[in-house]
Amino acid sequence: MKSINPATGEEIQTYEELTEDQITAKIAKGQEAFKEWKMKSFADRAALMRKAAELLRANARKYGETMAKEMGKPIKAAVAESEKCGLVCDFYADNAEKFLANEIVETDASESFVEHDPMGIILAVMPWNYPFWQAFRAAAPTIMAGNVMLLKHASNVPQCGIEIESIFTEAGFPEGVFQNLTIGSAKVEAIIRDERIKAATLTGSEYAGSQVASQCGKEIKKTVLELGGSDPFIVLADADLDKSCEVGVNARFQNGGQSCIAAKRFIVVEELFDEFIGKYKGILASQKIGDPMDEDTNIGPLATEQIFNDIVEQVDKSVEMGAEIIAGGKRHGEKGFFYEPTILSNVTKGMPVYDQETFGPVSAIIKVKDAEEAIKVANDTHLGLGASLWTQDLDKAKDYVRRINAGAVFVNGMTKSDPRLPFGGINRSGYGRELSHHGIKEFVNAKTVWIA
Repeated sequence: MKSINPATGEEIQTYEELTEDQITAKIAKGQEAFKEWKMKSFADRAALMRKAAELLRANARKYGETMAKEMGKPIKAAVAESEKCGLVCDFYADNAEKFLANEIVETDASESFVEHDPMGIILAVMPWNYPFWQAFRAAAPTIMAGNVMLLKHASNVPQCGIEIESIFTEAGFPEGVFQNLTIGSAKVEAIIRDERIKAATLTGSEYAGSQVASQCGKEIKKTVLELGGSDPFIVLADADLDKSCEVGVNARFQNGGQSCIAAKRFIVVEELFDEFIGKYKGILASQKIGDPMDEDTNIGPLATEQIFNDIVEQVDKSVEMGAEIIAGGKRHGEKGFFYEPTILSNVTKGMPVYDQETFGPVSAIIKVKDAEEAIKVANDTHLGLGASLWTQDLDKAKDYVRRINAGAVFVNGMTKSDPRLPFGGINRSGYGRELSHHGIKEFVNAKTVWIA
């Protein structure tokens, strides 16, 4: 397993995969840890989780540099990611006991309630694009609920996985409560088959999600899947054009466009179309693409050569089919996996940038007649993660929200994850929810207790 700097294409370090015996030993260690961890009080768990939050904030620059070097995230964004991980740790330290309190239900019993018991070892299969955030937003609620976790991180960010485990160790969590598995995807199925693994959560591609869900289904094990997105960014006639363009650039090009909830299809009514493109292009021109370790960099490289090649193919084929390049559309520089921030107009159904998820710095701008057509185009996807809607008529906006097929709709704002709100999708964007009180209840046994 190789860690490669996407800004240079150079190898950082090679890591040996765990052997089958080593994996078995880690599962056994997790099972032993669970026996004691599930009996800990919420206060004891919270004290350790708050320590993890302190470490994430205190060492944000160190962890940020690891992210920047392994997957190309601009250093400012990487430092902010580490700090956000501290936020989610504190959130569940503060709220887990309340979220999982017994639910009293009046019945014919003298006492009846629902209690929430931890399940055991939860396998987390996590992606490279937000290598710390994705892992911590899964781990914090799961561990605060009394479960333990095994992390199978993406193969191109092995150092991130190692450092995440070190945070739990340094924070004082008992050995085995959180363990990193330095393995490739080929070894996941055998882990799922182990009877001590009780459930799995995955953030990643549709293919990866379908494989893990299939394997868990055979073993009758629960899954939570957060998969791809082709999120619409809908700009209606009465939108604040300046604000929508400013937010739109950030919503599309954050993390080099490598985000499941990035704005990917810009659906703009015809009366604002030309003006939107002009303003959007002007704001994009101010974004600096380059070395992710440079504090002034806004857009770094794509994380791998394969992702770079996929974006090139999607754009080139769409242009062959009639899309017009307004900006970008080619490699940036001579080394690394940099692709110029790209704007495509004249985008129509059937083109890859319309029909497929584009996981890179490419904006597909789609012209529509009115709000009705905008919603129709927004829903013209097999995915359904997030959406952003821009209008100053909030009464109509609430009606439109009900008609948009997505797990989240942000009105006059950028789609983002927040520990206080549930996060997840519909259709082939997955199922289940992370974050908020919904997320912590995914991996507990809602046990009915009835007392005569």
